[in-house]
Amino acid sequence: MERRKLSREEINDRLADIAGWTFEDEKLVKRFEFPDFAASLAFVNKIGEIAEAADHHPDIKFGWGYANVETTTHDRGGVTDHDLDLARRINQIGVESD
Repeated sequence: MERRKLSREEINDRLADIAGWTFEDEKLVKRFEFPDFAASLAFVNKIGEIAEAADHHPDIKFGWGYANVETTTHDRGGVTDHDLDLARRINQIGVESD
């Protein structure tokens, strides 16, 4: 997969197929909500597993009942296909956590 920084138009077109994510400040951003801290932590740990396997690591802030996730390709200065793929995978584990 190429690590080419995508244009705003390319990102917005591709986000149409990835529920809940927005493009802000050269990052993809989404908030996930959970019933308690343990569920948030379990979700973050699952993200960690797929991020390690993909060698592409998002920024995550989490606490009781939530996880805020941001992903960007730092060495390209913005969003690439790697970020979009990671967002899709994170959405899949989010559904599994429901």
